Amino acid sequence: MTDPNALYRVDKVAATLRHSVTESIRNAIAAGYFKAGERLPERELCELTGVSRTLVREALRQLESEGLILVLPHRGPLVARVTRRQAEGIYQVRVELEGLACTLFAENATDRERDDLRAALESLRRAMETGDSMERLKAKNAFYDRLIDGAHNEALGISLRMLNARVMMLRATSLQAPGRAKESIRELSELLDALMARDPVKARWLGETHVRNAAVAALTFLEDEP
Repeated sequence: MTDPNALYRVDKVAATLRHSVTESIRNAIAAGYFKAGERLPERELCELTGVSRTLVREALRQLESEGLILVLPHRGPLVARVTRRQAEGIYQVRVELEGLACTLFAENATDRERDDLRAALESLRRAMETGDSMERLKAKNAFYDRLIDGAHNEALGISLRMLNARVMMLRATSLQAPGRAKESIRELSELLDALMARDPVKARWLGETHVRNAAVAALTFLEDEP
């Protein structure tokens, strides 16, 4: 039987080890391995990722800067909660940024980048059908990475990737809604058609619609801040 913790084990020969550790813990949070409000003991994180406390602490500082964790006096790091109001704000920004990314991709992407996006969507479709939550999130992230690459706008890419940590948690939440995974693939397939047709107006509208529908699905599961 496969060890579920193996999903988060870090390859120690990776050139950017600190980045890999940060990514692993971020993925564990987004996939629900660690729940909102749950403490993140350093010892457990070291065992999970297979790296030293120094690397884990550096990763936690990065995740704190992203708003994904909180560090409280006498309690240490814990997973931050995303309130309904915070999520609404995140989705408002996502609509604008991803809409722009779709416009720019339709206008600027090379033939190779279009092929890469098509392949990423096919991988996402397979993950939605047969994969676990971690595989689905990774495939969704890969799709958006290809979309950002083809937009050819460095500032936009930086902004979207800075937002990505919180967005990953919300993606995992929205996909809990019955039928949402299937509907998400349908929406992205229509978006891909518009991008391949180099139609920036339609692509932007479809990209924004996809985010708005994801917002409706995710907000159903989130509570207002007490």
